[in-house]
Amino acid sequence: MTAADVAVEEAAPAKINLALHVTGQRADGYHLLDSLVAFADAGDRVTARAATRTRLRVTGPMAAGVPEDNDNSVLRAAALIGVSADLTLDKHLPAAAGIGGGSSDAAATLRALARLSGRALPGDALSLGADVPVCLLAGAARMRGIGEDVAAVDGLPALDAVLVNPRVPVATPAVFARLERRENAGMPAVLPRWRDAADCAHWLAAQRNDLEAPARALCPEIGAVLEALRAGGGCTLARMSGSGATCFGLCPDAGTARAEAARIAAARPDWWVVATRLS
Repeated sequence: MTAADVAVEEAAPAKINLALHVTGQRADGYHLLDSLVAFADAGDRVTARAATRTRLRVTGPMAAGVPEDNDNSVLRAAALIGVSADLTLDKHLPAAAGIGGGSSDAAATLRALARLSGRALPGDALSLGADVPVCLLAGAARMRGIGEDVAAVDGLPALDAVLVNPRVPVATPAVFARLERRENAGMPAVLPRWRDAADCAHWLAAQRNDLEAPARALCPEIGAVLEALRAGGGCTLARMSGSGATCFGLCPDAGTARAEAARIAAARPDWWVVATRLS
């Protein structure tokens, strides 16, 4: 077997902002955040094989319209780590959806190419995007600042959930531009020790996503998604993730999550709906 035959695969899971507090804005315009992040077992996948020059192929149910040139975060990540490879991005997550698809793809590429080449992960992953450092961790984390301050969160219980996106892209800069208040309280300095998923959902209900209101003003479909998540009675909490338009509904167990996903998908076959587990 030659080096070119060796394939390295990395998952690029959906990033879910369970809470997202906007706590300020720097003089250079970047917003400061305090966010509790979890990752779904649903996501994209990056496969890398050694090559003399870097090429990218995009496959999967969400491949349509995804660029295969340097506009794709996968190729930018490969350039940053400086490793040539044949790359395949198996795309399952919608774009511009508030679940860090491009950032998670970039982070998965960095991990894959580091494994393939033996090189260390680059220290300036933030240059690829604010969510890339937390996506490199790909586990429960608290993300602060402009994305550079990432700390793993121990003790976050597994959360069964439904993810729903109305297949309407939302531009993050436009959402921030409509934000009326930028100086908001963050989460508690010390996060609690949740007893179980129900305790965590109860605590999350007292937190916020400060981008939800401006995103709903730009994309009224977000309101329809939240109403759909709340209508069945199976979700203990429904909230938008990131800058939208994907929303999540937390459920008491996996069976309820699957049932809620089936209900919403039957009513709105034009939406992207998936039952998942967040961890």
